[in-house]
Amino acid sequence: MKKNMGNSDRAIRIVIAAVLVGLYFSEVLTGTIGIISLVVAGIFALTSLVSFCPLYTLFGLKTRAKT
Repeated sequence: MKKNMGNSDRAIRIVIAAVLVGLYFSEVLTGTIGIISLVVAGIFALTSLVSFCPLYTLFGLKTRAKT
């Protein structure tokens, strides 16, 4: 697994995940949409922690600076 996410991309995903979790627990998002938002938040958090997004690989994207 080669890292393909940059720091800003990772930070944005963490913020979006936190917002989605906050909306779920404040009961703004409920039901099926709430569960979907939690799943998306989990995926965003996991991919940002490992700095790898499988969809980026499929589309040939990289937001990480070349080193």
